[in-house]
Amino acid sequence: MNRVKRVARRGLGTGRRVLRGAVRRAYARWRRSIQLRVVTSTLCISAIVVAILGLFLMQQITTALMDGKIKAAQLQLNEGLGAVERDLGSPPSSADADRRLESVLNGLKSRSGPSGLYEVYIRDVREPYFDGFATNELRQESVPQRLRDEVAKGPPGTRNHTFGRLSYIGRPSEPGLIVGGKAGQYELYYLFPLSEEQSTLTITGRSLAAVGAVLVLLLAAIASLVTRQVVIPVRLAAQGAQRLAAGRLEERMRVRGEDDLARLARSFNEMAANLQDKIVELEDLSQVQRQFVSDVSHELRTPLTTIRIAADMLYEYRDTFSDPAVGRSAELLQSQLERFESLLADLLEISRHDAGAATLDAESLDMRDLVLRAVGDIQGLAERKGSKVVFQLPGEPCMAEVDRRRVERILRNLLVNAVEHGEGEDIVVSVGADRDAVAVTVRDHGVGLKPGESQMVFDRFWRADPARARTTGGTGLGLSISREDAQLHGGWLQAWGEPGQGSQFRLSLPRVAGAELRGSPLPLVPPGGDSPPPLFAELEAGD
Repeated sequence: MNRVKRVARRGLGTGRRVLRGAVRRAYARWRRSIQLRVVTSTLCISAIVVAILGLFLMQQITTALMDGKIKAAQLQLNEGLGAVERDLGSPPSSADADRRLESVLNGLKSRSGPSGLYEVYIRDVREPYFDGFATNELRQESVPQRLRDEVAKGPPGTRNHTFGRLSYIGRPSEPGLIVGGKAGQYELYYLFPLSEEQSTLTITGRSLAAVGAVLVLLLAAIASLVTRQVVIPVRLAAQGAQRLAAGRLEERMRVRGEDDLARLARSFNEMAANLQDKIVELEDLSQVQRQFVSDVSHELRTPLTTIRIAADMLYEYRDTFSDPAVGRSAELLQSQLERFESLLADLLEISRHDAGAATLDAESLDMRDLVLRAVGDIQGLAERKGSKVVFQLPGEPCMAEVDRRRVERILRNLLVNAVEHGEGEDIVVSVGADRDAVAVTVRDHGVGLKPGESQMVFDRFWRADPARARTTGGTGLGLSISREDAQLHGGWLQAWGEPGQGSQFRLSLPRVAGAELRGSPLPLVPPGGDSPPPLFAELEAGD
């Protein structure tokens, strides 16, 4: 028994889930389709209006039919009362009173015809122990006591009526109209069956319901056709806008007629044409700018090489100059030339990324080794700044297909940035890996980042504090190039920071070159750090 109950409950739960799923799918489709919403609204409103009109019509038809029936019944009652006064006007003897009553009753009944349009009931009010005579086995209780009291208490000539059930001996009861009046000492009641009227009203109600249903469906179909004429152009405009947003700048809408939808299509086409012209213009300008940067960088290399040779000679003999200021000038010239060469190299690298000419020379490497090499390159700078590099490396190899030169450059840029803004505090470098990806985080405990700056740090030549000079000779392009290198691998370069809590940069790369990166094995927010704002949390670099 318990097993049967469990199976029944399981089946009931499955049915409920299926029903909820169907309701959710229907609601989602209703929300996505304006045509379905318009048709549904029209259907509901039309059904309400048709129902109200149908009830009103049924009430009017019923009232008119019953009023006519009541008037006809009262006329028949008047004839019957006249016959009673005429035939029973003289007081009968006790011997033939019942015979005369029954004779008058049969005479009144004979006027209803063979179809039996009504039944008749008559009684003598002077006979409290005799309930009178009725036709065709009609039960005397078919006349309600309330109607009897109204007729008995009313003055002569009063006509009363009510609706009730007509009960018979040997056959089922039926609804009826009962009218009554008083003529002298006699009460006369006519009972009219309403079966035909009830059948007529039932047929009328069903006809009105069928016509109303057909009318509602026709209104829904008309609304669907009318809405379709508006929805289809709007839907085509939405599809055209999506294709335009996807880069298909030649997308245009067909213009038909001169109505509002035609004006919408023309406006869309004008917007698309203007947008295409502006984008082409911007692409041409961007191409010119990239070409200019590339050409200038290449052209500057030749004079820079000559200046470099002269500067090296001056720097080598700086101690032989009699004037110390000349020697100091030679040192400044040497340091600025190094920075200039670094800037040219970065500009050339940026121009390659902008032109889409950057390529990936991938090989399988252990990320731990790349981290150790990058830390070795900046170890002297960290010691001068008073910072100590702390490693958190796994015991197992973290192999991935990467470009050694580009990844080492990313790590050096992150480490130099951490040393520059670390305020002499420890720098923590962590490496992690899972089945699909490897990651490196560089954590400093310096000034941190303000809200919104976790994406701005990757902009070219951006500074958190413009008044603060770079003490490491950076060009302002390091993090921007690093992000481009990370994206070239199909990876992410992300930043987190809070004022006074420092910052953390995370490099996430797929283990296999070209594979899709779905997650990172290391968290972006370090332990103890506040969660970043929703806009920047776990945001891929370049989004």
